[in-house]
Amino acid sequence: VWLVRSLSAPENVTGGYGGSVEVSCQYDIRFRENTKYWCKGPLYILCEIILKTPRNRDNMKDSITDDKEAGVFTVTINSLSKKDEDRYWCVIAKEGKNIYAPVKLIVSPTGTLQLILHQNTPLSTSITEKSQNIVWWDTLRWILFILLLACLVSMHIALWRMKSAKKICQHQQVQEQNSNVYDIEATT
Repeated sequence: VWLVRSLSAPENVTGGYGGSVEVSCQYDIRFRENTKYWCKGPLYILCEIILKTPRNRDNMKDSITDDKEAGVFTVTINSLSKKDEDRYWCVIAKEGKNIYAPVKLIVSPTGTLQLILHQNTPLSTSITEKSQNIVWWDTLRWILFILLLACLVSMHIALWRMKSAKKICQHQQVQEQNSNVYDIEATT
């Protein structure tokens, strides 16, 4: 599946204990006025917002800046420790469904800083395989929910029709018995 990407970020970023790391999330400039987020968690739908534009209160550890002219928001994490190692998400809030890109932060004991790009990702590229799996699972979950709902409704309709048919059948039997009674009385 090929999609036009409106947001790109490095797949992996490595920083050393006690050091700093900067992550640049490049976006299409049509989203320059949208709110940008940096959140942490294994899945986007469950991630915890760490930083947010435009009026984020930067703390001593983390900060976010948005260069609207260049179409890049940059997250800086200082004083790296093992607890910082996790999956993060560059996010652009938009009406409908947000746009997001995963970033894996690895904290190494070497004290060196490396930026590892999966590819030189332009804004038009394929979605990463992990994000694609998450989107695929979200879609599959809704399809399964709709199918289960359709089965439940179908079962309800089938039971209702069977009960109606049974009542009609019983009513016809009663009418036949009544007509047989009248026939017997007429002959006697």
